Amino acid sequence: MGLNGLLKKIFGDQSERAVRPLWDRLKKEINPISDELTGLSHDELRGRIDVIRDGIRGEAKEYKDKMAEIRTELETLEYDKREPYWKKIDELREEMFKMYARRLDEVLPEVFAVVKETARRFAQNDTIEVTATEADRNLAVAGKDFVSIQGDKAVYRTSWLAGGNQMTWDMVHYDVQLIGGMVLHGIMNGDKASNNIAEMATGEGKTLVATLPVFLNALTGEGVHVVTVNDYLAKRDSEWMGPLYQFHGLTVDCIDKTDPNSEERRRAYRCDITFGTNNEFGFDYLRDNMATQTSDLVQREKTLHELTLCVDNLLHIRLEIVEHLVVALRHRTGYNQRRAGIIDKNRVDLIDNGIVMFVTLHEI
Repeated sequence: MGLNGLLKKIFGDQSERAVRPLWDRLKKEINPISDELTGLSHDELRGRIDVIRDGIRGEAKEYKDKMAEIRTELETLEYDKREPYWKKIDELREEMFKMYARRLDEVLPEVFAVVKETARRFAQNDTIEVTATEADRNLAVAGKDFVSIQGDKAVYRTSWLAGGNQMTWDMVHYDVQLIGGMVLHGIMNGDKASNNIAEMATGEGKTLVATLPVFLNALTGEGVHVVTVNDYLAKRDSEWMGPLYQFHGLTVDCIDKTDPNSEERRRAYRCDITFGTNNEFGFDYLRDNMATQTSDLVQREKTLHELTLCVDNLLHIRLEIVEHLVVALRHRTGYNQRRAGIIDKNRVDLIDNGIVMFVTLHEI
């Protein structure tokens, strides 16, 4: 065994060192909450998310109200006097996104535990009955096959149509998938979370892992994009994973089900979670940049988090394209957005390039 091999055996490789603190957090914070949640009713379980979501969005409202006041004042000024006000808006937005990073890191253990417990209840029951909310009623009116309203109750079925096939939910997050969710959400570094790529082998549950950071970041209401490589996967995953989010009142849509420049596509972008292909996201961005009126725009001004599934396929298995994509995403979505991706181990083997961190989940 050479020196490098000896050092690796003693200290572990980069991936092992990166996830070691996450295992501690899983054992000390997430798992104890998971045990506690098993004793809650379905309504109480949903209530835990309502409290977290309302707290985060309520805190963000203070920043948004200040930015709205500045924008109103801007309209009364000459153009050459507006720059300091725009700078103040940027500063407030940056402070707001730092608040999101801090608050999401604080609630991560409870939210991940709730998502896992929800998945467990879906897997162990044919139906779940809860007190109907406006969000439940809207889903039923929209014709979603997994929910029906019976008086003041909403009944969620755990079998539904996804990608043209009848799916019965049978998945519960393993510990390693909870670690993967923490990696994809980002590891706090000061007042910001890191941008990570997680490497997973085929069959290790990339789609299920993605539900954790997607759910967590969607609580802000700022929008989460789940990007995949073809329209079938985008549509299927939005239908397959959608009920897990919608059970807790989050809104979900897929832009590939809508026409470009349509009102339906605008509504899809304003959902808490938006699925789609890289092509559709990219061309919508280009069309928005060529628009002459704000009413023609379809995308949000900024989104909080973007998750790319099978990022290696998307990038044609070339490391230098990863670098180009990271730079392009910074220009496309604004400095506030964080990015994450999942690589299929069977397709590509990448190394840390100094911009993003690759964590090999199947070697943990």
